[in-house]
Amino acid sequence: MYRLLPGLSDHQALSFNSSDVQRIMRWHRTGAEMDRPARLRAAWMEEKGWPKGDFPSGYPSAPVVSLRIVEQFGDGLLASGSLVPVDIDGAKEDEYYLLLVEQVVDCLDLRRSSKPKKASGEVKKAVFRADALPVGLPAFRLPQFPRAVQWNGWAVERLTGLTGDEIEARLLWSEDPAAVPHPDPWGF
Repeated sequence: MYRLLPGLSDHQALSFNSSDVQRIMRWHRTGAEMDRPARLRAAWMEEKGWPKGDFPSGYPSAPVVSLRIVEQFGDGLLASGSLVPVDIDGAKEDEYYLLLVEQVVDCLDLRRSSKPKKASGEVKKAVFRADALPVGLPAFRLPQFPRAVQWNGWAVERLTGLTGDEIEARLLWSEDPAAVPHPDPWGF
């Protein structure tokens, strides 16, 4: 299981309208239809001469992908949720989408994981129940930490294969005892 964020390569990233991010987080918490985002507003950051990334968002609750990724990944991406258009200031020709992850799966081993933080639900050390993992989904959310998207390894391999060094994949958990999870997977 992984957390994804833009890599340290020289690609532009997106900065979101703060009220839109709050709305996404509220929807993750409540699930209320009135909180469900229909569009996301953003602006490009970084150097203007840098290429625009295919995975330009580091927000754990708001994975954004380019149209190229949507087309090349295929319908499997939609098993996790739906695509919400991103309106980018001054870039009408750019086609990017928020993957609004709707699938919430209770697969965290609460006895062996660190206790979720009260305010955010963040789980610093996650241990998953292998028998309950949704291996067919590219991504899902946990009821204990609903504002963070968890990614399955096969989806991470597919995305990094499509984007190269544009994505940093931080290991959260693995059944392989030799695998070492990232020491601060949700930090920047």
